[in-house]
Amino acid sequence: MYDYLRGAIAELTPTYAVVECGGVGYIVAISLQTYTALEGREEALVYVHYVVREDTQQLYGFAERTERDLFRLLIGVSGVGGGTARMILSTYTPSELSTIISTENAVLLKNVKGLGLKTAQKIIVDLRDKVAAVVAGGALSADVSAPVAVSSEVYTEAVAALGMLGFGKAASEKVVKRVLKENPSAEVEVVIRLALKQL
Repeated sequence: MYDYLRGAIAELTPTYAVVECGGVGYIVAISLQTYTALEGREEALVYVHYVVREDTQQLYGFAERTERDLFRLLIGVSGVGGGTARMILSTYTPSELSTIISTENAVLLKNVKGLGLKTAQKIIVDLRDKVAAVVAGGALSADVSAPVAVSSEVYTEAVAALGMLGFGKAASEKVVKRVLKENPSAEVEVVIRLALKQL
């Protein structure tokens, strides 16, 4: 129904963005990959996927078509919903995900919160012949620049983002502290991604 939204970034967090188009603010759920691409921008074009269910309507937003294509492949796998697909794309970059699936590394894939071994194996079986073509056709840039934040701000934002993703505050704080100790100059998106791999 919707292909993209082009407008002002009225609000941006690691888990959602508000894109204002024609005076209407659209809340779109985003991954960390998209958050990094949109950070610091006043306006953007966001590719969207619209999900309608009996009890909810949700827009998922992506800075690049490639990420949206991967999202659509993931939710096409039985047992993988929009939230899980977004979590996968927040934990691994498209190229990392392609490598994990092509090497059939279900153990690494199941590290994503909410993903069991059986579902990880099903994703690999269903997508191993599709993912590489999608990523090769339009890989996301690995060199997305974002302003470097002060560690305390990164810490606060990372813990808040993990809380929005469903992780407990105590566990999030512990892991974020550990990540920042090992990577003191890391940007918030990197801290969250590293934390997700440890939670």
